Amino acid sequence: MRTFSPKSSDIHRAWHVVDAEGAVLGRLASEVARVLRGKHKPMFVPHLDTGDHVIVVNAAKVTMSAGKATKKLAYRHSGYPGGLRSQSYDVLLATKPEETVRRAVRGMLPKGPLGRSMIKKLKIYAGPTHPHEAQTPKPLELAAARPLASKGA
Repeated sequence: MRTFSPKSSDIHRAWHVVDAEGAVLGRLASEVARVLRGKHKPMFVPHLDTGDHVIVVNAAKVTMSAGKATKKLAYRHSGYPGGLRSQSYDVLLATKPEETVRRAVRGMLPKGPLGRSMIKKLKIYAGPTHPHEAQTPKPLELAAARPLASKGA
């Protein structure tokens, strides 16, 4: 039996919308990365981009667990000697919430040209509205990304 490899005509890309309000950043990012890669489809192959488009709304209302917002640092480098800059995630979340979600998802995708093509299918918006209504995105429920109810309450 031969190994199945999908052709470009076999790949159909759907659009999904995710509401990030109250979701934990890492759990949200892992589910979004799974859909961007196409691991939810039976035709998934690791060397091709078979994933769907994902729209994340309410990125400004995402949460981080265990105090990571103040402890973790986001780094960037200008390319010049001494050009390393860092800022905590609570500052990054307050100023650029889209970049916070994009960094988390990007770290969970493959590195190289394949991952760069996958991240282009991710659209992130800080507020509840987005300009992609013409694509008729389906809501993608991420129950695993929501924090658990407190025990004993």
